[in-house]
Amino acid sequence: MKEKILITGGAGYIGSVLVPRLLSLGYDVTVLDNLMFGQNTLLQCCHYDTFHFINGDVRNYALVKEVLKDKDIIIPLAALVGVPICNKDPESTIAINRDAVMYLNKIRSKNQIILYPTTNSGYGIGQEGIFCTEETPLNPISLYGTTKSEAEADLLQSENVVSFRLATVFGSSLRMRLDLLVNDFTYKAITQKYIVLFEAHFKRNYIHIQDIAKAFVHTIEHFDSMKNNIYNLGLSSANLSKMELCLEIRKQVPDFFITESEFNKDPDKRNYIVSNEKIEKTGFCTDFDIQRGITEIIKSISLLSTNKYSNINL
Repeated sequence: MKEKILITGGAGYIGSVLVPRLLSLGYDVTVLDNLMFGQNTLLQCCHYDTFHFINGDVRNYALVKEVLKDKDIIIPLAALVGVPICNKDPESTIAINRDAVMYLNKIRSKNQIILYPTTNSGYGIGQEGIFCTEETPLNPISLYGTTKSEAEADLLQSENVVSFRLATVFGSSLRMRLDLLVNDFTYKAITQKYIVLFEAHFKRNYIHIQDIAKAFVHTIEHFDSMKNNIYNLGLSSANLSKMELCLEIRKQVPDFFITESEFNKDPDKRNYIVSNEKIEKTGFCTDFDIQRGITEIIKSISLLSTNKYSNINL
């Protein structure tokens, strides 16, 4: 029988894609999630005998300790993700993004594996033309980046850990998010036909949500050769500025009007390019490029009745 996996926050944006994939491959998956967005994204999984759901919060340490006992692999997805929601509730951000992960690390046995998704936003503001690698010093410029980086640092003092520094995610999920950059800009192109960019030259890296799920499976299957390492997880062909991203979208939405504002600033100041060579050398490759992802999001938008799909009410 394959390993037993605990996924905290498994009913969220990434978990709603990852959990069904793991179940389809024969893994026994327990999800701990407080359903803070009222989502029912894992109903599709209930026909699996190997699927178990617990409606609970990672800040309930007694519950977490009980659930953890017989698991082989821990995937801590539970987090408040992104600058706006973290700034709105900094106390919960610290408790969920950092302290709950550190508690998991403290109480797990040395044989229990942790696969941790952090963020490459910890690189903050990079140097022009220089790729951030896993050896690049972290310089988080948001509470979100700081809490995730601190949790990663704690984990890396232990054994049997892999940390993924995720690029900005795009793609559709049953717990859809339209506040992520590719999804957001494509939504605006379709529904509003125009966009005003602030600091349009700022760059970042991107990764499709299906490729994140693929990377988790790849790492489980190759854990012995990948363990105790950090891996940037992004799309090597997609180190794009905001303007470059919009021009990619306009290839599929020709009437998308793009303009810039010189008078406003982006509250998310990160600006860097990233190398994903390290994980690619393990044999991992992505399946979705930016254009394929944009096509998917355009299809998804036709199925959405309203822009209520974000991590915060804007």
